[in-house]
Amino acid sequence: MNTARLWTDQLTTAWNELITWFLIGNPKEGQPPGYATLLQILLIIVLALTLRWITKRVITQVINGMAEARQKERLGERKAAALGLLNGGLLLPGERRRQRAEAIGAILRSIASFVIMGVATLMVLEKLGLNLAPVLASAGVVGVALGFGAQNLVKDFLAGVFMILEDQFGVGDTIELDKVSGTVEDVGLRTTRLRDADGVVWYVRNGEILRVGNKSQGWARAIVDVQVDYSEDIDRVLEIVRNTASQVAKDPDLEPVILEEPEVTGVESITGEAMTIRVQVKTAPMQHSEVARELRVQLKQAFDREGVKVPVPQRAPAGDADAAV
Repeated sequence: MNTARLWTDQLTTAWNELITWFLIGNPKEGQPPGYATLLQILLIIVLALTLRWITKRVITQVINGMAEARQKERLGERKAAALGLLNGGLLLPGERRRQRAEAIGAILRSIASFVIMGVATLMVLEKLGLNLAPVLASAGVVGVALGFGAQNLVKDFLAGVFMILEDQFGVGDTIELDKVSGTVEDVGLRTTRLRDADGVVWYVRNGEILRVGNKSQGWARAIVDVQVDYSEDIDRVLEIVRNTASQVAKDPDLEPVILEEPEVTGVESITGEAMTIRVQVKTAPMQHSEVARELRVQLKQAFDREGVKVPVPQRAPAGDADAAV
């Protein structure tokens, strides 16, 4: 009986204190009525959620505007379609910018939500009468400890953010890193995934990427060096090379990927046996190898038609080779 009565008295006392706090508060300590505190907390939560929703909407609208805006493209839609860039190849500048804008938008929305809800949480704790000084001090200590323990993670995250903001490379680009090269399959905030020519998938931490070469941005250049016999008429050979390069540039299959007229820079070197002539062609990204291969084929056929001689490597007599061994 005594135990039951004790529990009843304690519950009655607690209930009376709760009612007193809710209706009156504690005027001596300057505490407002409990219902006022609860209303303030509810108002803080509603305002925080509303502000977060508005902020996300604004960020989304801005990002959508960035994604929909058209920028000048070096390659037109027709050339891009001819290259197959619309179907699994390199991304058009507009599509590339859309993906970049979406990634930036996701980062901004996450940061905005964290800041708004963090501030709202502190305000609620303050309304509940919690002394925030020790909490903030403890959070600072924990933050420092986590900072030392997660240095590499923070480094990778920041590097990923700046790579996205600066548009250093994107999905579909062919890049070269310090020890690996391949096609980018995914760009995350912590790691970048790419696949090399052998089909091996590499995961590279963003914080470890010190320098990167991007073969897919802007344009590329096909450089072809051809050798002709030293005795050939150089003016005649240069004319043949120019005509052949111009014909290649007018090829229906290659014309969409060639951005400028081929340039014959002239004689690059002369030896006692040969002269080296260089041809340069500005092409769309990742198309220079195909253009260079076709240009070599056409030059070989033109030299055969026109009787242009090319130097033949000198072979050592069999007897001399045996003697050397």
